[in-house]
Amino acid sequence: MNPDSSTPPPGAAADWTVPQCWQDYTAEEHAVWDTLFARQSAMLQGRAAPAFLRGLDVLKLGHPGIPDFTELSARLMDLTGWQVVAVPGLVPDEVFFGHLAERRFVAGRFIRRADQLDYLQEPDVFHDVFGHVPLLADPVFADYMQAYGKGGLRAAGEGAIARLSRLYWYTVEFGLLRDGDALKLYGAGIVSSRGESVFALDDPSPNRLGFSLQRLMRTPYRIDDYQQVYFVIDSFDDLLRQTLETDFGPLYHALEGMPDIAIDEILPDDRVFTRGTGARVPA
Repeated sequence: MNPDSSTPPPGAAADWTVPQCWQDYTAEEHAVWDTLFARQSAMLQGRAAPAFLRGLDVLKLGHPGIPDFTELSARLMDLTGWQVVAVPGLVPDEVFFGHLAERRFVAGRFIRRADQLDYLQEPDVFHDVFGHVPLLADPVFADYMQAYGKGGLRAAGEGAIARLSRLYWYTVEFGLLRDGDALKLYGAGIVSSRGESVFALDDPSPNRLGFSLQRLMRTPYRIDDYQQVYFVIDSFDDLLRQTLETDFGPLYHALEGMPDIAIDEILPDDRVFTRGTGARVPA
């Protein structure tokens, strides 16, 4: 999201989609996917939300090589009516929201180099497909993503995208799920990252707080380091229910008069799963 230009680049359609050109991937690029998939899928056993792990299986993402979006979309359509469409990179917010609202997930088609396995600034096909797509096979989470897209289109008309982006960041990208007495990973930014998939559950430094829509939307985030706070949802059903039942217009209006909450701050009424030490050891 948030590229500088609102004009599609050469070769892209008006909705910013492009052919994946799956046949053009090299053996080396497929090998990078296989390496990333093998180590992440092994690491996430017992750590990721069960729905995420089921998605890896039912979508056959473990098959060798970068997934063909046409084949992947056919499987998704049968399960939840979603498709995966290729884009050349980051797309404008309203384009992104529009695709989500129509049950289309936009994914970059390039893959990182073999010397970039552990960090990449711009999302690539591994982050987008491995990180995001498995949960689109879950009917409830799939409905949440569509609801978010529709909400994003409304937020664009109210000048509230910055507030709504925090909901996406702290759920879709960096969310945790309560699973009995344990916490599990489901955010794409965590499950696609070797380092953060360990840090998010095991490191003592971040706060892990219960999900609260208003509280979350008052909390800024940072993109240059692991998270200092994670928000924990009770279930995908509850996340969807709160999203659908909230009238976001009055919420945006109320938030205009409230200051942001420091990322590392804990409020008296926060539901605290883990009170962090705040003393993160740099990666």
